[in-house]
Formats: sequence, structure tokens, C-alpha cells
Amino acid sequence: MNIVLLQTDIVWANPAANVERAERLMDEMPGADLYVLPEMWATGFATQPEGIAEEEECALSLQWMKTVAREKDCAVCGSLAIKTSDGLFRNRNYFVTPDSVSYYDKHHLFSHGHEDRSFKAGEQRVVVEWKGVRFLLLTCYDLRFPVWSRWGRAGEYDTILLVANWPSSRMLAWETLVRARAIENQSYMIAVNRVGTDGHGIDYDGGSVVIDPIGRTLAEGHKKVEQAISGVLDMVSLRSMRQHFRVLDDRDQRNV
Repeated sequence: MNIVLLQTDIVWANPAANVERAERLMDEMPGADLYVLPEMWATGFATQPEGIAEEEECALSLQWMKTVAREKDCAVCGSLAIKTSDGLFRNRNYFVTPDSVSYYDKHHLFSHGHEDRSFKAGEQRVVVEWKGVRFLLLTCYDLRFPVWSRWGRAGEYDTILLVANWPSSRMLAWETLVRARAIENQSYMIAVNRVGTDGHGIDYDGGSVVIDPIGRTLAEGHKKVEQAISGVLDMVSLRSMRQHFRVLDDRDQRNV
């Protein structure tokens, strides 16, 4: 599977401008099976979503994702600050294909930044499948909690798909944890982070990356550069490795 990571410099609270940036990067690398955007790619990481979050029923950013998926015959993934019909705010990570819309609501809300004061946490892990690849959807702070991403008894996913707004000050943790999650779950890791400075004055380095199941870097974005990064997921190689080096058979069997 051909994937493209869209490491964008998000314009604060301006979905139209961020759509334009995403489209420009997509045009640089056409023909991918999957395009991945950062966390809250349309607005920036807004912990106070009033006046910034989009209404789900009429969210232009979500409509754009659906249109791109249909027109390019691809999947598009990325999270949005969404106000749902029950009046609650959710950090909703969408996985959109030409025929379907799936989503994962961020489970671990970033209490240090007061995300938990405005947003409703999700309670369910979500695995989606596209073109024979099974993706576990995660969002940013989820990366710090290995039990949540543990590969279950059924071996239900092949790739961890993480979208993030992870700040420059904590990049050592980012670089360590994305590799650890891939190795311990014997899975690919796709991790997409933004660059630039947000509306709170927080800086972001990017560091978007594709890691293989033994911890090798397959593709990586330049720090502080808005760019599209291409990578390839090889399911034949993954299944062969899992079959011949069966470390997952010895994992703890307690599931989340």
C-alpha cells in the first residue's frame, strides 16, 4: 500500500486555508492509496473549541475529506474538532474512503493542556480496514499509553495510525514512543505530526514517520518543514515476520 503523510503547517482556526495547504501537498504526490493529516488539521489543537470546532452535520472539512476520497479513489485520515448533534465536543479522528466514513474519538484527552475540560473522551478502540490493511486509529496523547494500543488476542490490526499535534519540547518522547509502539506490537507505525506555531504560541517540529515492525525508519519528514512524505506498507513482509518470529504469542493476554 502506498501512503502519503501530510506534514502541514496548520493555519489557526482557518479550515479553508488548511484545505488549500493539504491539496497542494497531495498534488505533489498523486496516486496514493492513503493520505494522512495531523490531529485537528483544519484548525490547530484547540482546547477551547467554542467558535472553532465545526458542526459535524455541516463540517466543510469533513465534506472535503469525503470528496477527495471519492475523486482520488483513496482513503483520507485526520482528526477534527467536532461539535456533535448532542452538543458535545469531540476530537474525532476520521478515516474516510470512497464508500464509508469511520471515526475514532480520542480516548486519552490531554489534561495537562485542559483538553478534558471541553471535550468528551471516546471509550472504544477502533480498527478500520482499507485495501487489505487493518489500521488501529490513535490520536496524539494516546501514544503514551501502551495498554490502549496493545495487539489483542485476535491480532486485529497490522498498522498503528497516529495523528498528532506533538510539540517541539517533547520530541524525544515522540521519537522514542513511536518506535516502541511499533516494535512491541510487531506492527507498522504511521505517525503524522504538524509543523509551525499554533494559536497558543506552541511550536511543532513535525517528525512525521513510518516505522516498520522491527523499529526501522522507512520514511521520515524533515523537521520544521511542511511537506508530503511517501511510504509503502508491505503486508506480505509483515505476515511473514509475524509467522517466523512469533513474539506476540508470548504477550500478556489481558485485553483493554
